[in-house]
Amino acid sequence: MTDDTETDGRRSKVQRVIDEYELDGLGDELERAWTAPDPDERESLRDLAMRFNEQMLEAALRDAGDTVLEGEIENTYHLLTGESVSSGDRKRAERRLKRQGIDVDTIRSDFVSYQAIRTYLKEHRGAEQGSADVDRRQKTVETVQRLRSRLVTVAEDRLQSLQSAGEVSLGEFRVILDLRVVCEDCGTQQSFTDLIEEGGCECAS
Repeated sequence: MTDDTETDGRRSKVQRVIDEYELDGLGDELERAWTAPDPDERESLRDLAMRFNEQMLEAALRDAGDTVLEGEIENTYHLLTGESVSSGDRKRAERRLKRQGIDVDTIRSDFVSYQAIRTYLKEHRGAEQGSADVDRRQKTVETVQRLRSRLVTVAEDRLQSLQSAGEVSLGEFRVILDLRVVCEDCGTQQSFTDLIEEGGCECAS
């Protein structure tokens, strides 16, 4: 799944897929769902990416002349992308799509990530979530980033002191602090910042 999220005046990947699959109105739909006035009614970027990909898959099947049954799109998308899906089930789903005239490689490469949805909404549509809970998330990120920078600075200073005293053998160096959050329930692993900005883990899907 590639992001292809250009911001220099060219179409983003999301906009390109909307145009190519004639998903008219989907951009407005995504923006409304992400910026709903009531925070409890908002959809996460991960949910929006899933909705986007399922609608794209449905459009591809309809263009191929296939009759789409209830629940078929969700199931097919899960078979193509789910981490827990067996290779046998995935291959059977791929063969079925190929028999229907669907180029599976193209479909899969056109799927978008939640990062691409975020770039599309924020940078290409100028969408913002203007409420107190967003401010709290932003302040949380800023607070942790300040603490992270302080910890890196302290670690570098201590290492330089030990290096100068000959207690540690070390060449030119830099300290990298990778702060990640692992959800024990769904197994999702994300950077702290991505988790806050995206609004949660797989448990919210």
